[in-house]
Amino acid sequence: MKQPEAICSDSFYFERDKKSDVLIMGLGNYLMGDEGIGVQAIQKLSGVKLPETVDLLDGGTGGFLLLSYFESYGRIILIDATMDGKPPGTINLIQPNFASDYPPSLSVHDVGLKDMIEAVYMMDTIPEIYLFTVSISEIEPMCVELSPEVKKVIPSLIDAVERLCEKLMSSHVT
Repeated sequence: MKQPEAICSDSFYFERDKKSDVLIMGLGNYLMGDEGIGVQAIQKLSGVKLPETVDLLDGGTGGFLLLSYFESYGRIILIDATMDGKPPGTINLIQPNFASDYPPSLSVHDVGLKDMIEAVYMMDTIPEIYLFTVSISEIEPMCVELSPEVKKVIPSLIDAVERLCEKLMSSHVT
């Protein structure tokens, strides 16, 4: 197993065929408190030993700029915040088949993510997509700290993502 690297160059993701690999993509705005849980989860995962066929990406609020990753990878795990009315820190995993399967209220970048997913479903090859959502109650501008309720679930979220990766890697036949 290799230690994940913080990669800022898009070329890294296209150096070899990634169709049998898994990409874990954290979404959100780091400067908006709990809304940045996806990005903060990627930061925590960067300290975890992951298989060589698992890559990490801080997707931020990238929207359509992230489409090339959906073309390159066979399996993508998304991590994002949602304002769904559930108690803050509630973790859900869904495997959406259509953009309409995504939670109705993904946080501040709702339109960008749903529009991007609509575009993904128009591509020739569609990756397996898994979405971990973490419920939040508010967005706090210009804040990098997570609320105590959301911060408390990070270990459980990381554990759930690792278990899903293991399951995907063990069930995938190349």
